[in-house]
Amino acid sequence: MSAIDLNARASGNFEAKLLETTAVLQQAARDYAPLSAGTAPRVTLACSLGAEDMVIAHLINSLQLDIGIFVLETGMLHTETLDLLARLKASSRAPVQVFTPATEAVVQFVAREGKEAMYKSIELRKACCNIRKMEPLNRALTGKAAWITGLRREQSGARADVPLIDTSDATRVKLNPLANWTWGDVWHFIAINKIDYNPLHDQFYPSIGCAPCTRAISLGEDFRAGRWWWEDETAKECGLHVKASPLPEKAPT
Repeated sequence: MSAIDLNARASGNFEAKLLETTAVLQQAARDYAPLSAGTAPRVTLACSLGAEDMVIAHLINSLQLDIGIFVLETGMLHTETLDLLARLKASSRAPVQVFTPATEAVVQFVAREGKEAMYKSIELRKACCNIRKMEPLNRALTGKAAWITGLRREQSGARADVPLIDTSDATRVKLNPLANWTWGDVWHFIAINKIDYNPLHDQFYPSIGCAPCTRAISLGEDFRAGRWWWEDETAKECGLHVKASPLPEKAPT
């Protein structure tokens, strides 16, 4: 059974949600348009190549919006994800930029901590995320006034309060146009628009990251149970969508 067959169930108010999402994206294209002809737009989609981000990429392209798209190619992605990236680059009207980690930083980290450092401690896993995701993300967002994500409130407890428009960061605005969508809404939209998606979703991978840090989930498990499954539930973020907190992190037990 495909992910579409299993999940495509639109909410009763799906059309209103779609109008809301479309309005957010259109407004972003207007508010953060290039400052001069020939320059890049000041807003970009952080595309993980997951189902949600493929929906947003489709909307950006079908609405012909002047919004950039970028992908963080961590060097540890599944073959299926890399194949989808190639297809997106070939088919996207909007240019797709790919950002990779600094080679020397990766080489030194692996030489020092080993290829499976992420399993040894939360600190080492986060250090790996910092090298492979956070530093490339900072480069991807340089010069941008806003960025777009596929975050949804339904994804996890940590994301339950995700706003459509997040202005809590003084550096740049964060737009979450699918904040109100359900997983069923996402797959309904994918089905009716025949949007390309990662075949790992058909193998019960709802949330897909780096290969060593992602597994399939079982019926009844939390949506993000397959991400960093060996860690405490409260630690399951890589840093891309974590707000700074004055509270110390929980010590590993």
